[in-house]
Amino acid sequence: MSDSNTGLVTADDTRRDLIILGGGLVGMTLALAAARAGITSHVIDRADPADLVAEGADGRASAVSTASWNLFANIGLGKRLAPLGCAIDTIAVTDGMKPGRIDFQPKPEDGSLGRMFFNRDLRLALFEAAEDEPNIAWHVRTEAVRRTRGAHGVEIELSDGRVLKGSLLVAAEGRQSPTRDEAGFSMAKWDYKHRAMVTAFTHSKPHEGTAWEIFYPEGPFALLPLLDDAQGRHRSALVWTVAEKDAAGAIAMSDTMFINEVAARMHGVLGEIALAAPRLSYPLRFHHAARVVDERLAVIGDAAHGMHPIAGQGLNLGLRDVGALVEVLSEGMRLGLEPGDAQLLARYEKWRSLDSVMVMAATDTLTRLFGIPGRLPSAVRRFGMAAVQRSGLLKRFFMDEARGMSGKLPELLQA
Repeated sequence: MSDSNTGLVTADDTRRDLIILGGGLVGMTLALAAARAGITSHVIDRADPADLVAEGADGRASAVSTASWNLFANIGLGKRLAPLGCAIDTIAVTDGMKPGRIDFQPKPEDGSLGRMFFNRDLRLALFEAAEDEPNIAWHVRTEAVRRTRGAHGVEIELSDGRVLKGSLLVAAEGRQSPTRDEAGFSMAKWDYKHRAMVTAFTHSKPHEGTAWEIFYPEGPFALLPLLDDAQGRHRSALVWTVAEKDAAGAIAMSDTMFINEVAARMHGVLGEIALAAPRLSYPLRFHHAARVVDERLAVIGDAAHGMHPIAGQGLNLGLRDVGALVEVLSEGMRLGLEPGDAQLLARYEKWRSLDSVMVMAATDTLTRLFGIPGRLPSAVRRFGMAAVQRSGLLKRFFMDEARGMSGKLPELLQA
């Protein structure tokens, strides 16, 4: 993987339409989606891409909604990614494996509820496409040490001394975005005092494309279907939420003890299990930027909003940002406006604000609702779940939300 600056369409070799800070899943998807629309970009990332896609470096997996899959297909990654994703055909939601669960299963003509991908496979596809895309100049193993935004454009000085110019600065640096913080965006944020334990495991029974969301008072416990490995062993991803006060003990467990604890919470639904990936953990916090634009600046993905992984919508929300931003910019540029035009940024912010707030509020409410201990709250929850199970209309609504097909969708996220 190299730092490439080929294919510029302007006379000035340092200037492009966008300067994207952060070349992760959301930042690089933005660069590719913009490139397909004829929008040029600099992508700056301090990491070494080879480290990010090394075997065993990251065993995490992500749920890609139907709408997000449409985005990947529409920017030319469908053929590359299709064999690597495991379809989520059913989502089973249960309160501690007690009676009264919900089974979300779409009609055959609606397709799956999403697909599970290893993050490594997504990165490999994105990075390979970026290397072959002349509209993307990719700068790795470096970072911005100065950011200047003004009436005539943006200018970034890199740690290696280079200076890059553009019309719009996009912060896609993740939850700890220095660009967002430097711009002084006000944030709503709180700590759930929980930690996510993440890994993948093999199991003796086939998952049959079912994702399990098992709610316990101490936190949700998600089993997410993956493709069988090269030896034909069945695999699933795990996201196990534990209270922060118990996290040190969970992290210190031996692999054998960890697997035994996981198996006890699974009630045998996947049979015998064994670890298939490194165990990772990270704290769970909520944050939401009151604004996502400023003068010649747009903030996307986790830099703008971070939520509990309870519904697997974090990456998908960032990809909706990508689709909306590219649509707004490409339409504006066809009218002769530059990407950093304040009118375009205002339109983008208006489009994304309501959608992101609704998704994040729903996720936060679910987290709190299922975290209330006691028999009575459990009985009330299971009564409500049984009602949803019987209601075709409600089930359809929730399935559309899970598939990312609700609300005003950008064209890139449509089939």
